[in-house]
Amino acid sequence: MKISTEKLLLVAGFVWIVAGGNIGNIGIGALTHDHLVWWVLLGTLVVFLMFHLFVFKKLVKKHSERIRGFEEDKKQIWHFFDKKGYIIMAIMMGGGIALRASGVLPEWFIAFFYTGLGLALTVAGISFIVSYIRGGRDR
Repeated sequence: MKISTEKLLLVAGFVWIVAGGNIGNIGIGALTHDHLVWWVLLGTLVVFLMFHLFVFKKLVKKHSERIRGFEEDKKQIWHFFDKKGYIIMAIMMGGGIALRASGVLPEWFIAFFYTGLGLALTVAGISFIVSYIRGGRDR
């Protein structure tokens, strides 16, 4: 299915928001009354800032520029990511699923790490949508 190239930014935004919501929901679900809530909140903030500032902010800029650089008016819907992006996504998803299934990580870690990561993914999705709305004026 082909869509207008610029709308790939919207697709990326919605995919990242859905992923962020799902990951964040896992983190919130892992939170129990036994956890020190302030430490979990602080950990969530640290994870969010680390992923947002050092990973996803750069990634959004890179993929927004890549998408805007397409010469074709329409592209397949899955072109919101490049090959490398899909490989990294598969490794991260597979690693996260394997770690949770192994039971190696304690629930308090899942609570703050997944909540912070989910929030960072959601903000990245919103950033893609803002990039679409601005229409290339976000430099």
